[in-house]
Amino acid sequence: MVNRTDYNSNWRKVASTIYKKPIDSKIFGMVELDVTELERYIAEKRKQGIKTTLTYLITQIIGRAIRQEVPELNTYVRRGKIIQRETVDATVSVLLPGGQMGSVKVENADQLTTEEIASFIGKKIAESRKGNENDTMQAKSMLAKLPWPFRNWLFKIYQTITIHWGISIPGIGLDSTSFGSYVVSNIGTVGLDTGYGSLLPSSNISFVFILGSINKKPVVIDDKIEIRRVMWLSATLDHRVVDGSHGGSLFRVIKQIAKKPEILDEKPDPSSAAF
Repeated sequence: MVNRTDYNSNWRKVASTIYKKPIDSKIFGMVELDVTELERYIAEKRKQGIKTTLTYLITQIIGRAIRQEVPELNTYVRRGKIIQRETVDATVSVLLPGGQMGSVKVENADQLTTEEIASFIGKKIAESRKGNENDTMQAKSMLAKLPWPFRNWLFKIYQTITIHWGISIPGIGLDSTSFGSYVVSNIGTVGLDTGYGSLLPSSNISFVFILGSINKKPVVIDDKIEIRRVMWLSATLDHRVVDGSHGGSLFRVIKQIAKKPEILDEKPDPSSAAF
């Protein structure tokens, strides 16, 4: 187990001061991921009645990667200091009826099995289709109803209290950790090949992960050319809390797990946490 407790190095203290969120603190990265084995795994799970997707699997894999290798991605800035989160939580963007975009917060994403995360997200989507909104959606609806410029003033007050000062606001269910550690969104399903997500000003997430389109591509495996299914993956990271090397480590672990997705059926070893 890797023990990393000092997140407030001299560079991190300087970075959290000189960069503003999210105007100029972005790091962008992109890789190609061979999803052939992941798609095979998904087909097998669906035969078993488990309705999982690439989005769900990538959410799981990122959680495992943070837990095992990159705990720095599970931090946020509060009052000029880098704070370690107690759990690895994800926010997954979902498409709701009528073309509206919604989100589902998945707590302890690093500890869920494939069946558990598919069941949880499926249940939340079903609830949203019945008109049951979560705290984030309710707050968004409330803000949208206010006339401008009151809407702008209220958001700035909320942002200062919860994001900059780290104080929870009772009653509306939002605080400095409401959106979890990271956001996952699949834009390939809406016709885009690739893209970079925005570091939400209303959140303290350290990165946004984007799934792009999938295409067949010749790939060299064991010195032989094979036709594989390849997907674009991109990430936008908050440079105040992480560096490009952390993004590289994240992509490396994702590629490793994507080759053997069956490990997602098992609960991770409690001693494997790096924080």
